[in-house]
Amino acid sequence: MESSLRHIERLKQLLADEQRYEAECHDVELDPSRFAVTVAEPDCRYPVDVVQEADYNALGQLVMSVVYEVRPDDPDTEMEPGCAVEFFYLVRDGHEVSRLPQTGFVSRALPGRFEVVMPSQAAFKSVKSVAATRFLGMRKSIDNTSYAVMNEALDRLARTDSERLIALRETLIGSRQPQFAHRLFGGCPWLNPSQNAAIQKVVDARDVAIVHGPPGTGKTTTLVEAVVETLRRETQVMVCAPSNAAVDWISEQLARRGVAVLRVGNPLRMSDTMLECSYERRYAAHPDYPELWKIRRLLREGATSASQRQKMRERETELDIKIGQDLMEQTSVVACTLIGSAYRLLERRHFGTLFIDEAAQALEPACWAAISKADRVVFGGDHHQLPPTVKCRQAAALNHTLMQRVATEKRQCVALLDTQYRMNSAIMGFSSRRFYGGKLKAAPEVANRLVTPLDTPLTWFDTSALDYNERQHRSGSRTNSGEARLILRLLREYVEFVTPTRVLDERLSFGIITPYRAQARLIRRLLRMQHFFRSLHRAVTVGSVDGFQGQERDVVIISMVRDNDSGSIGFLNDLRRMNVAITRARMKLIIVGNVATLTRHNFYHELADYCEAHGEVVTLRPDNEQPEQQ
Repeated sequence: MESSLRHIERLKQLLADEQRYEAECHDVELDPSRFAVTVAEPDCRYPVDVVQEADYNALGQLVMSVVYEVRPDDPDTEMEPGCAVEFFYLVRDGHEVSRLPQTGFVSRALPGRFEVVMPSQAAFKSVKSVAATRFLGMRKSIDNTSYAVMNEALDRLARTDSERLIALRETLIGSRQPQFAHRLFGGCPWLNPSQNAAIQKVVDARDVAIVHGPPGTGKTTTLVEAVVETLRRETQVMVCAPSNAAVDWISEQLARRGVAVLRVGNPLRMSDTMLECSYERRYAAHPDYPELWKIRRLLREGATSASQRQKMRERETELDIKIGQDLMEQTSVVACTLIGSAYRLLERRHFGTLFIDEAAQALEPACWAAISKADRVVFGGDHHQLPPTVKCRQAAALNHTLMQRVATEKRQCVALLDTQYRMNSAIMGFSSRRFYGGKLKAAPEVANRLVTPLDTPLTWFDTSALDYNERQHRSGSRTNSGEARLILRLLREYVEFVTPTRVLDERLSFGIITPYRAQARLIRRLLRMQHFFRSLHRAVTVGSVDGFQGQERDVVIISMVRDNDSGSIGFLNDLRRMNVAITRARMKLIIVGNVATLTRHNFYHELADYCEAHGEVVTLRPDNEQPEQQ
């Protein structure tokens, strides 16, 4: 087994490779030869203009408005609230692209307008002056702060002299075996036996426990109850996740359970619900804040003597510390992202237990940033679903997460949730057999649920006989326009089969999922063009597999895209991604793809056989010919 210190050194090298690759790709994307491709991507808008005046928002941040012309073929933006953005413009008659040093954060993204938080009036004026004479562009920038936090966490882990952190390090990535001590837990009558067993595992663990939650098994519900049970023994815990959305989701569930949650991090990246629990909002609502605000206003105005300013600064520091301490003492759960655990406010905080939700999507170095603040850690997630995003091929080993490593090497830590409440048992069956050793079972209330008794739970529409061809774009993504149009035809036929009235009355939901973002954008564009779906627009969601993680729909259609004679399937080789796609459906799963291309891979061969045995495989023929059912 690789030593823990050697493992840390390898992680540092992989992280350096990933950071370097991301920076190189970012630079290449603004090369003039690729400019037309770059500005057509969803993480970019060009040209944009800057509204002449900027104003301060409720949080005291300077916000400028960036406007652009909305065009029908614009891709859905990936510049969401909280993401860092940079500005650029063309020079030398379009032969060179120049980047501005000023960066900002998106606070709102609306059709035709972004509201961007700028660091200062000077930064705003600099961008505005360029916009007055140049065609300006805006795009997502690299988040180097995350890399700095992860590198610092690895350095601290390697050189620590803390006995507890060393014990955790050697337990999680070394040869030390995890320790358990049985503690009394009476169980929750509203949970199933496997969920209660998982909480017992959490209660008993001295070092580490894993709540392994396959799709639809109530992982978040179980983690929430595990947090509540832990708080019977500890006054405060930390709850983290790799993304703000995941932190907000579990925080909302904890708040609904009556737990006092303090959400720490960038307010721009929080959901509206969790903003009320944010440190900034709670800070501003503290009884001592009006006095602090008045002192800060007087200091900004500079209308007092030097001795008075000194006294005010001392009082300002005193109030700031007092408010922070009060907020911390009044909360049971401190919630933040893994990277956010390095936030200044939490520098000297330590916790008995750290819960990491969606841990199978978290880069290991990010996990260590939070683990260093705790005595023990509880992972929640599923390492058979989406891994973290790693762009550099040389750094692909970062896909092997800390949770996956512990689950594989220290199996006594793992509690599997074995009852799922989402899928018809036939939809569940293939995933259970292929990824979970056949251990999953469907709850009785969903096991035989269908949209209509005349339907089957599984259908694969085989496009092998049709003249469809995939297309690779310069961005690297792929589309299959014939398949996209077919999917909308099949969706319309299915809605007519069920009846639009029933879809609306019963609020049936449909999801169209594809591994390729370009295909998702194409399908969304075609969907908007069809009058039939206008009244049903709230019922139909189109997105990539990554976008559907954690979601579910009554009916799911998967666009496989790949259609070639060589059997090349590229992205579809990531079977964890496909596990996510096929487990989003509650009552009906439809797969659309070329069986001849896909089934050269054993996984898809087994999937096609399973569909034939538990549903149907329909071979589509060219125009004017009837489908041939197998």
